[in-house]
Amino acid sequence: MVDWIIQFMEQHGYLGVFMLMTLENLFPPIPSEVILPFGGFLTTYTSLSALGVVILATSGSVTGAILLYGAGYFLGIDKVADVVDKWGGLLRLKKEDVFKTLEWFNKYGVWTVLLCRMIPLVRSLISIPAGMSGMNFTLFVSFTLFGTFTWNLLLVTAGVILGESWSDILHYMHMYSALTYSFTGFIFLLLMIWIYLKRKKLQKR
Repeated sequence: MVDWIIQFMEQHGYLGVFMLMTLENLFPPIPSEVILPFGGFLTTYTSLSALGVVILATSGSVTGAILLYGAGYFLGIDKVADVVDKWGGLLRLKKEDVFKTLEWFNKYGVWTVLLCRMIPLVRSLISIPAGMSGMNFTLFVSFTLFGTFTWNLLLVTAGVILGESWSDILHYMHMYSALTYSFTGFIFLLLMIWIYLKRKKLQKR
């Protein structure tokens, strides 16, 4: 996939950056950790500018996030709750848990839209509950814009500085991704244990 991304960006320039970053939000296995540093490196031997790459990358990221927000918004909490009601038993989840999760997002989750833009995979998925909760669209776009611009600027700048050695950053990004995935998985596991223990406690009453 890395070779294909490099060829696509070399052929299509700014348009390639925009399209790949849009797809990266919709299909997380496409890694921004490759697109952005290589985009920075491209500016060292082509007519592309670092600022232009950052702007087009951010535009693509925001476009993809808006599409996922729309999916969550139009799908709606009731449809998601119905799916959990039917299949959630496999994960010890109940329909009520969906509404509790949405309640938590309404209370704290808006800030995660900003913070999660720098966490692999999560930065894409967070747009769906944002849409489901009916989060203020202007606020959603503003947080997404700021978070993605910061992330994109950091990685594009790294690509410019490293030049031909831009791929060296991939090793550190893989470590970063592994740590964030492990941490996210750990938090999810704790949440599942907490829900299970809480149910057991209620059943004993």
